[in-house]
Amino acid sequence: MDTDIAQREQRLADAWHTTATAAGARQDPAPYAARLLAAWAEPQRRYHTTAHLDAVLRHVDTLADHAADPAAVRLAAWFHDAVYRPDRSENEERSAALAERALPELGIDPARTAEVARLVRLTVTHHPAPGDTNGEVLCDADLAVLAGGVDAYAAYVAAVREEYRFVPEDAFRAGRAAVLRQLLDLPRLFHTPYGTAHWEGPARRNLAAELATLVEPAGEPHAESAGM
Repeated sequence: MDTDIAQREQRLADAWHTTATAAGARQDPAPYAARLLAAWAEPQRRYHTTAHLDAVLRHVDTLADHAADPAAVRLAAWFHDAVYRPDRSENEERSAALAERALPELGIDPARTAEVARLVRLTVTHHPAPGDTNGEVLCDADLAVLAGGVDAYAAYVAAVREEYRFVPEDAFRAGRAAVLRQLLDLPRLFHTPYGTAHWEGPARRNLAAELATLVEPAGEPHAESAGM
């Protein structure tokens, strides 16, 4: 295993132990970390990898003071893409169901387990209700990649394309353009004060610049489907 990846996975395993313990785990968290990390390292992944998990958790740390239950948000970050197949649409539901099975085994109480599962399902839309501070933190942390610098955003776009390598180019461009338009049409991409102040502007500039590369001279891409 690459040294950087090994160090990242050890750091994540340590973070999982801290989070699970803080959340009330009564069983040894280590076996659950191993299974989750193995899931996040599956070969079909190019963007939704342990690097993405690591980044989301770091963003959650930045936003944690905004959350009502930071431990639940961190657990939800671990589970939000634990099940991921780019050719399927039920990933979030299956990831939430995994949390609903695993967390009670670990000894997490029913209320927090339910909150984690709710947060995982929220990543289908990234539209938290007003006052849903836990949801705001998780959604902002998950979408913070959109606000990356030029090189980081380009690497993200390339990784997404590689995950959807089974989709023909025309179809991917059309589907991706539709996703970008949907995001740009939202009144706001980020919901926490930090996200609004630091990520909203850069993310919109990145999305608009990418969209400009996908739209043909006539003004519209010419195929359907393919996602983010």
